[in-house]
Amino acid sequence: MIVELGHYALILAAFTALVQAVVPLIGAHKRWHGWMAVAEPAAGLQFFLTAFSFAALTYAFVKSDFSVSLVVSNSHTLKPMIYKISGVWGNHEGSMLLWVLIITLFGACLAWFGGNLPPTMRARALAVQAAVGVAFFAFLILTSNPFTRMEVAPFNGTDLNPLLQDPGLAFHPPFLYLGYVGLSMAFSLAVAALIEGRVDAAWGRWVRPWTLAAWIFLTIGIALGSWWAYYELGWGGFWFWDPVENASFMPWLLAGALLHSAIVVEKREALKSWTILLAIMAFSFSLIGTFIVRSGVITSVHAFANDPERGAFILAITAIFTGGALTLFAARSSVLEAKGIFGTVSRESGLILNNILLAVSCFVVFVGTIWPLVSEMAFDRKLSVGPPFFNMAFTPFMLVLGIALPICAMLPWKRAKIGKAMRPLIPAFVLAVALAGLAWAIQTGNSLLGPIGVFLGAWMVFGAITDLFQRLGRGDFSARMKRFWRLPGADWGKAVAHSGIGITMLGIAGLTAWESEDIRVAYFNEPYMVGKYELTLEGVRDVQGPNYMSVMGDIRVRVDGEELTFLHPEKRFYPVAGMPTTEAAIDYRILRDLYIALGDEQPNGGYTVRTYIKPLTNWIWLGSALMALGGLFSLLDRRYRVAAGATGARKSSAKGVPAE
Repeated sequence: MIVELGHYALILAAFTALVQAVVPLIGAHKRWHGWMAVAEPAAGLQFFLTAFSFAALTYAFVKSDFSVSLVVSNSHTLKPMIYKISGVWGNHEGSMLLWVLIITLFGACLAWFGGNLPPTMRARALAVQAAVGVAFFAFLILTSNPFTRMEVAPFNGTDLNPLLQDPGLAFHPPFLYLGYVGLSMAFSLAVAALIEGRVDAAWGRWVRPWTLAAWIFLTIGIALGSWWAYYELGWGGFWFWDPVENASFMPWLLAGALLHSAIVVEKREALKSWTILLAIMAFSFSLIGTFIVRSGVITSVHAFANDPERGAFILAITAIFTGGALTLFAARSSVLEAKGIFGTVSRESGLILNNILLAVSCFVVFVGTIWPLVSEMAFDRKLSVGPPFFNMAFTPFMLVLGIALPICAMLPWKRAKIGKAMRPLIPAFVLAVALAGLAWAIQTGNSLLGPIGVFLGAWMVFGAITDLFQRLGRGDFSARMKRFWRLPGADWGKAVAHSGIGITMLGIAGLTAWESEDIRVAYFNEPYMVGKYELTLEGVRDVQGPNYMSVMGDIRVRVDGEELTFLHPEKRFYPVAGMPTTEAAIDYRILRDLYIALGDEQPNGGYTVRTYIKPLTNWIWLGSALMALGGLFSLLDRRYRVAAGATGARKSSAKGVPAE
């Protein structure tokens, strides 16, 4: 009964979205306040109906209701509860229900907290958001119904993919979707602004918090996926340039560009056309990512579905919304005239450089991701584009971005002198060069990658700190310290986020340049050395898990004769799914990870053991966490919660609907 109610609620939510997409849009055009007012309760109702539908599906998974086809395919009675719940979105149909839930959540948040927008702008934005929702409700109900019943319910299910039965993957998709789908709000505000013919400083301030929230969630989601790949797949890598990884990375790059471009619109009323275009393209790349994951046209270990018909449906959605928005963008070009004037050397120019580097980087990733499909369709040639291409084509843009970012952040608005702006950064530069020299002196190889990475990371961190202290102004130390703690959240956010990028770059360079690997057959109670570590395989035992069987190794690690840790790598087998997994054992330290993966038993009685020493690996995720934290600091800045024009909007609402 609850499953049927969830299905009915989903259909009712789709009709509510249809009403919300049409009525407020007509009301805004005709200046009918009552029709515009429909948007707010409709957005709330749409969210609650979808939330009930999602809760009903979750109930079916928790209760192991095997009359539901989706539960049969993705659950089992022996599965731990956390994975029964995560199984709701660990498949195509359930993940699409989560997708539409988040669309309705962002629409409801705009209805509840968007009182600072003019009534016509809010009505139009909510209508556009609902239109996106209508498309995905139709896709879900017509092609991917999560509530399909079985004719004969089996006694048990076939279990969830064992690789997805992990805490990192339990939380990775929700955060990723909050970022993916959250960019729909920037898209809706951009289209609403084009319809209204209003793109000004106030709009730049309105769009930033929504984009910032989506970027934060996307950062967390990507970092969780990277961390999962690192410890779960048993390869010890954090990024493989897989098409599905790229599908989330491309919107992240464009969202970062949009955040910086919106600053120029807000401060200087310049780059209006470019900012609107970024808002459209950031969400469009989210739709392209959905197509890549669910169409089957590109092979990936992460892909949800291999159904060309579903892919065609998503491609049609992408074409309609992207094409429609770009057509409107071209038609409304007259309202996008820039007002601000700035010099070649200025904060505005620095932000333009930032945008160019991020946008071109995104284009490089897009070409590498989509080229195998183009090659097969156009030239009838099957080929793959792997990490070597991405590393060679993408890395130079990140190097330039790392060098330029601290300098550009110090430039004043309108016009600047590069020498004057660089002067405070001299100590940061000297420290960064000194650390790079130290790295060069102590490394055993001759690769420049490590020292260059240390320089870039240190340069960005010290540059961010310098920029933060420059904002304290002049005066004695005590007065500056008082101002230090009263700095706006956006200033703290910029410093922390930029430092996070630097730390991530440093971690990637350190891992890539200085990682060491050892693969051997280990015998019981026969110590062997890997670097400075003495490892001893003391035993291998069988362990029974809740829904798997495990062969677990016991490896003692010593340094200079003293015990450091005791690690337990595993090889698991899930009998229901019929799949094995490798569970690496990792000794996490601030400067390195000791990473051990257990292989197969050998005919002579030993076991294959792979051991990696991975320097600075944790700095990758520490930097990601700092980026998200910096975004949160900026999001909590009162200036972005109370957007420009709020007072005027409230006065206009009191007097009546303003003229367009």
